Amino acid sequence: MSQPNKLVVVWTSGDREVAIRMAFMYTLNSKLKEWWDEVSLIVWGPSAKLLTEDTILQEYLEKIKSAGVEVLACKACADSYGVSEVLATMGINVKYTGQVLTDFLKDEETRVITV
Repeated sequence: MSQPNKLVVVWTSGDREVAIRMAFMYTLNSKLKEWWDEVSLIVWGPSAKLLTEDTILQEYLEKIKSAGVEVLACKACADSYGVSEVLATMGINVKYTGQVLTDFLKDEETRVITV
């Protein structure tokens, strides 16, 4: 069996410091330093609303996307906050992610962390 080579960070916190000091920092460095072959960030829950309101986080997210990190947002969550269209205009793939997360969790080559 091969070592896991995919990382998925599920960012659920509405706390800006959690985003900057953990979710974004680790996600970006994981890609830039090639700790993982593939890196994805899923914006889920209160983080969706926070991201649409915070320009510093939006700028940081651009760095993350430019580094090659796949960024997804939970459509059900984003819809509940009324921010789906805003997230989509930020270049985030807004889709229903329940099955997506389930598939990641079942994949032996993927590690999932939540923050």
